[in-house]
Formats: sequence, C-alpha cells, structure tokens
Amino acid sequence: MTFDAYKLIPDTFSRVPSLDRMEPQIQWVSEFDDPDVIGVLVTEDGASSSSSALGMDPDALGRAGFSTKLGSTLVVPTARGPVVVAVGGGKATDLTLPRWREAMAALIGVTSNHQRIAFELPAVTNVAADALGQALAEAALLARYSYSALRSTPENVPLVLLQLLSPGIDLDVAAAGSDVGVTTSRATNIARDLCNAPASHLMATDLEDVAVELGSRFGFAVESFTKEQLIDLGCGGLLGVNAGSVEEPRMLKLTYRPEGEPAGHLGLVGKGIMYDSGGISLKPSDPMHLLMKMDMGGAASVLASFTALHELNVRASVTGFLMCTDNMPSGSAYKLGDVLTARTGTTIEIKNTDAEGRLAMCDALTLAVEEGVDAILDIATLTGAALMALGQLTAPVFGNDQALVDRVLATEQHTGEQLWQLPLERGYRSQLDSDIADISNLGGKYAGSTTAALFLADFVGDTAWAHIDIAGTMQCDAKAGWRSKGATGFGTQVLIDLARDFTPGCEISDGTHINRPFRK
Repeated sequence: MTFDAYKLIPDTFSRVPSLDRMEPQIQWVSEFDDPDVIGVLVTEDGASSSSSALGMDPDALGRAGFSTKLGSTLVVPTARGPVVVAVGGGKATDLTLPRWREAMAALIGVTSNHQRIAFELPAVTNVAADALGQALAEAALLARYSYSALRSTPENVPLVLLQLLSPGIDLDVAAAGSDVGVTTSRATNIARDLCNAPASHLMATDLEDVAVELGSRFGFAVESFTKEQLIDLGCGGLLGVNAGSVEEPRMLKLTYRPEGEPAGHLGLVGKGIMYDSGGISLKPSDPMHLLMKMDMGGAASVLASFTALHELNVRASVTGFLMCTDNMPSGSAYKLGDVLTARTGTTIEIKNTDAEGRLAMCDALTLAVEEGVDAILDIATLTGAALMALGQLTAPVFGNDQALVDRVLATEQHTGEQLWQLPLERGYRSQLDSDIADISNLGGKYAGSTTAALFLADFVGDTAWAHIDIAGTMQCDAKAGWRSKGATGFGTQVLIDLARDFTPGCEISDGTHINRPFRK
C-alpha cells in the first residue's frame, strides 16, 4: 500500500491495466471454429456472406425489425449453437474503411458478454485486404475497451477470439493487416488507460515510472529530467506552470532508433498537464474541470505511440518530448503579469495561468529543433476553442509546412481519427503582443485555437512543424462505436501512421500498408 497524504493506493494498482489482459487471437479463416457468436453483415442490396447462419432472408429480417442501416443489429433466435447477429452494413458500395469500423464496433457492442466472436462478411472488392484487416482488428479491440482498474469487480468480459471470414480474400494479407491493428489498438488503449487514471494515481513522476517500464518492454529509450535539470536547461515555461504545485515536474525524452540507416528523424512533442486546475485563473467547478485529469492526453498519445514503433519496424528515428506537471493555485504559483523566460531567451508575459499548455510545450519545441529533427508534430489538449469549433469527433491541425500538414491529414485514410486543417493566420499574431515582454501567452477573445498555434509556431523556427489540438476529441461523453466512454486515446494512431512512412519532405504514400514489414 502506497501512502501519500490522503492517497492509499494498493501495490496491485496498474497504471496501464489494458496491458495486463491477454490479447485476443484474431484469425482470418475459411470456416469458423466453435464461436459463441456469429455476426453476419447484411447490406441494403441484400449482400451477405454465403453462409446460412442467419436462417432468414432479407424480407424475413425486415419483418423481425432489422434495418440494413449501418450499425444496426438484430439478435436472431436459434434453438442451438452460437448466438447469431445480423449487422447492418448500409449500401455495399459505400463500405469504406470508416464504415467497416462502425459495423465491426456494432457487433462488438451488442456481444459484450461473449468471448469468442465470428464475423461473416460479403466479398470485399473496394478495400485492400491488409487495410481491412487492420481496421476490423482496431475496431474490435477499441470497442471492447473499458477502464476498470479502480473497480472492485471489473465489469468487462475479455475478448478471447475473433474470427473473420470473407469469400475470396487473401487470408495472409488480411491477417498481416490485423496484426498491425492489434499493435495500434494496444497503443491507443495504453493512452486511454493513462488519461482515465485519476491525478491522485498518476502524476508526473508516476508517468516517468510508466515510461521507463514501457520503454524496456517495447524497445525505446527514456531519459528523465528533474526540476534541477530543467532549471539548468532553462525550461522556464514548464517550471513556471509547476511553480504552484507540491509535485515535481518531469520532462521525459523518448528515443527510438531503427536498425540500419534511418529514413529520417521525426520529433514528437506532447502536452503533459497531469491535472489542470487553471492555476490562479481557476477553472469553474463544472464537469469540464472533472475532465482535467485528461489534460495530459497529448503526452499519453506520444508515449503510447512509441510502444508500436519497434513492432511495426518503423524506419525513421523518432524522438519524443513529454512536458509533465500539474497546474495548481498556491502561494508560490505563477501569477497574471509574471514574465517567464523560455530556453530560447524569449520572455513571456502571463495574461492567463490557464493558458499553460503552450508554456509547458514551448521549450520542448526548442529542444526538438536543437535535436536536428526533420519535422515536428506536437499534440495537445490545448484550447476549448477547438472543441467549440469542431466538436468531439474532429481535431484541428495547424502547421507551417503544407507537405507535413497534408501527410498528417492523410493519416485519416488508415486510422479513422478525423482531422481538419485550420489556417495558421499570421494576421492574428499581433494579438499575442506584450507591452513588457517578447510575447504574451494569450491572444484575443476570437480564434483561440489559431492564436495558441501561433504562439507555438514562434518556437520552431524554420523546422517543418504541425500541431494537433485534441481538446475536443480527447474524450467521449458516451460510448460511440469504437470510441470508448471517457478517454479516447485520440491521436495515438495518427502519430504511429505518420512515423511508419516518415521521410524528410513527407511525401504522401499510396495509402496501402502491404509493403510495410511487420516485426513479430
């Protein structure tokens, strides 16, 4: 039992409980082997697998209340054998990867009490077999996720086996895609675990311990920087945010190096505000304040993405920086009107202590530039304006290099994580001007996501850079398909997908993963 002030944390508590569960087997087969459930996809034009598992034609299904609308389900009574579920697929010609994900998630959602699930698909012609395999594996494993590390009795039933059947598909290619999907969904669920953990159980020094354990297990190096070392480095932004806390800050540097000559060098930066009270600019005590344990979602997604790089045989070098502290009010907290000094020597006037994420990240951007990376992608729960503009399904992307931004946007083809480019409008830069310092940490009342991005842009110089604001997409109020209630792990798969094909210049790939070697 760990005792720390008011916290009594059992030694058995796991900060990444999804790793404690056995990963299910995912098999592409020509016939099923004793499943608990058989799902059959039925489309609007009546297309379905050739199996007679349903025992009902489309008209009979309709009379029983079934709709072919995407994601609809109907449990078909059977006298014996496995449970049978009809799953709506919409129009067969509209079955793109995102819609396949939704169909798979619908089946998983209605069979949450079963461990061995089979899914029959019609012949697939408009989607590559490996991409389909990856999408279905991800949808299944992400849809089955739940966070129960702090429950006395876990509620979820683990998925043990998923079998997939589609006439004429290349089983080996589809299975290779599913192997990738297992890896990427595992990483996303790690990010979810970290974001769902309460701040009482996960502060900056705890995340340091988690990173070291994950680095040892998944093949990347972790270097930790203490408060004294951050002072020596001149990281005045992170130190300023940490000033009101009794908890130590940490900067974590993650390093992945491939075998042989790297294809390029990618830098990733994640905001790691372990809990954001707003500081002296205290947030209102409403449901959004409760969610501020997730203000480290950017750091969680960067750390989680590193767990996939070795297994997916990423050919680029990747260096990550996680800027970790909580933001609390106290007698020592930084105040409105204070001036902080960043590593570059830039002076920053504080106009709002709740605009802290950009302060924590600015020095990491500088360090990434000094590292000599070819490009930087940062990810942060940065502004409420992102939520107001694009809601909970889509994250805005900004950047100073269109080729990099285009490559980030292209990840949506493979991940299902929705992105939308917003303009880095330089005309708003004057809103960040300060009367007494080089820059202030807050712009005007409008275009808050843009002015936050403009602040970050000041610290990357000429290095290609893109920024994803996940303040809206970090969590779901209710389970929606493969998106779990609570933390979504959004951005983890974007980072992985970018790293898999990364080269200087960021040319967009042809959208296939067939020739990407997978390291078992």
